[in-house]
Amino acid sequence: MVGQGASADVLIADLAADLADRPYEVARIGSGWMLRTKAVYAPAIRAAADLSGQALDLNAFDLPVLAAIAYHQPISRDGLKEIFGREISRDLIGRPAERALITTGPRAPLRGGLYTLVTTETFFAAFGLEGLRDLADPEQLADAGLSAP
Repeated sequence: MVGQGASADVLIADLAADLADRPYEVARIGSGWMLRTKAVYAPAIRAAADLSGQALDLNAFDLPVLAAIAYHQPISRDGLKEIFGREISRDLIGRPAERALITTGPRAPLRGGLYTLVTTETFFAAFGLEGLRDLADPEQLADAGLSAP
């Protein structure tokens, strides 16, 4: 449609500019692009649609576990146990919605090494991140009192 040798970055920028006055946007998610509704319209969409089957069922402990996986990946369940001082339930990894956020990564580099956990493209989309570089800087979190130094 646009010819060989066309710059994808220029095409995406043009599309983003064309959508500027519309209720949706082009967002970079992981290694790809997503056309999504702008966040300002989320309350209206939630009111108009039944999104109960799509909502993440995260409890107060799931978010820190997901954050630990994101910041320390690839990390084993034993690594998570070291961080939290307790065994991490397999439930987090087993629930369908959350299973889409994390997946098994490479085995730990030891003989009989444990499988590790890593985040997925769905994790980035769910939290509005382009990639791991978009995570808050750990030092800034510690300075703000939001994590251990």
